[in-house]
Amino acid sequence: MSVKVTIYDKQKKFKMNAEIRKLIRKACSAALRSEEFTGNAEIDVSIVDDEAIREINRECRNIDFATDVLSFPLGDNGVYDVNPATGAYMLGDVVLSAEHADMQAKLYGHAIEREIAYLTVHSVLHLLGFDHVNSESEKTIMRTKEEKIMKILNLERN
Repeated sequence: MSVKVTIYDKQKKFKMNAEIRKLIRKACSAALRSEEFTGNAEIDVSIVDDEAIREINRECRNIDFATDVLSFPLGDNGVYDVNPATGAYMLGDVVLSAEHADMQAKLYGHAIEREIAYLTVHSVLHLLGFDHVNSESEKTIMRTKEEKIMKILNLERN
C-alpha cells in the first residue's frame, strides 16, 4: 500500500515545517494500515485558520463556528473513485485548522504535533466511513481505533 498525501498550507498563523508535514503523512498511513486498507490511496489535507474553517463549516454544514477538523469523504461504503492516472483510491479531503489545533493542544496540555496527528487520524477514519455523531457505540468504536493508532504513532495521551 502506498499513500499519497498532498498538503496545502493555506494559513499564515502557524509554521507548517517539514516535521509536521511528515507527521501528517505518517498519521494517514498509520490509520490506513491499522484499518487494513488495501490498495494505493490519495488524501488531500488543507491546513487553514479558524476563519477559513468557520466559512467552510458554514457553507457545507450550515454550522456557523470554527471547528478543529472537517472530513469530506469521496467514497461510500468502502467504494471509492479511482484516479485514472495513478490507479489509487481517492479517499477524500481533510481540512484542519492549525489555529484550533494549537489552542486545543494548549488546553489539553500536550504538544501541537500530537494534536495535529490526532486530528489527522480522526479525519482519516471519517474518510473510511467511521462516525461518532449518531450513537455512543459508534463513538466508542471510533475512539478505540483512534487510541490504537495514536499508540502505533507513539503519541498516546499522558
